Amino acid sequence: MAESSIEWTDATWNPVAGCTVLSAGCTNCYAMRMAARLEAMGAPKYRGLTRKSGDRYVWTGQISLDEAALAVPISWRKPRLIFVNSMSDLFQEAVPLEFIERVWETMAATPRHTYQILTKRPDRMAALSAHLPLLPNVWLGTSVENSAVLDRLDHLRATRAVVRFVSFEPLIGSVASANLTGVHWAIVGGESGPRARSLEQDWVDEIYELCSDSGAAFFFKQWGGRNKKAAGRTYRDRTWDELPVVGV
Repeated sequence: MAESSIEWTDATWNPVAGCTVLSAGCTNCYAMRMAARLEAMGAPKYRGLTRKSGDRYVWTGQISLDEAALAVPISWRKPRLIFVNSMSDLFQEAVPLEFIERVWETMAATPRHTYQILTKRPDRMAALSAHLPLLPNVWLGTSVENSAVLDRLDHLRATRAVVRFVSFEPLIGSVASANLTGVHWAIVGGESGPRARSLEQDWVDEIYELCSDSGAAFFFKQWGGRNKKAAGRTYRDRTWDELPVVGV
C-alpha cells in the first residue's frame, strides 16, 4: 500500500498486479507504463506483466497475486480512502473468486477504512457481488470512457453495493446519453501523459448536468493533457470534490 496523489483517494492497495487491454480507455494506461518501470527497477511482482510493442509497453495478460499484500491494510490504523488495485482490475477473469473473497475478508476486517474498487468488467462484478458480503465500507465502480461502453452502467446498476460509482476517465468522447440512475458518484477526468487525447468541455458539461438531474455527487479530477498540473482541475471557476453520501 502507498500514499496516493490521486485526488479522490488517500492510498492505493495492490493485492493484484497485471491486466489486459480491453477497450479504448486502456490505450495509454498509466499502470502499463508504471508496471514496466517497476519491472526495470527489479520489482519481482511486476516481472513479465508487460512487453514492448513498438515504442510503448502493453500488458501481456499475465497477472501477479500478491499474498503478502492481503494483510497490509490491517496495519494502517488511521482511517483512509483506499483505491483497490490501481495497477490491475480485481474483476478480470484471471483473478480467481477465491482470491477476491480473501480481499473481501481483509476489507471486512478493517471497517475503519473505505475501499474504492474500480473495474472495466462490471458484468463479472455484478455477478459476483450477489455472492460476496455486502460491506458498508466498500464502494464498487466502473470506468466509462466514451459512449461505446455505456452498457457498463447497466451492469453497475445490477451490482450489490452500498455505493456505486463511475469514473469517466480518461474521458475521450461524449457520454451525453449515460443513465446515472442508481449511481451515487461520478468522477470526471481527462487523459494525461505524453500521448494524451484531448478533453472537450462540452463533454464535462454533459456529465455535470447528468449528475445534477440524477443526484449523483460530481468530482472533477483534471483536464489532463501532456502537462496536467498546468491544465489544472478548475471547472466553472471552482474545484469539485464532492463525495457520495453513504446510505442514499
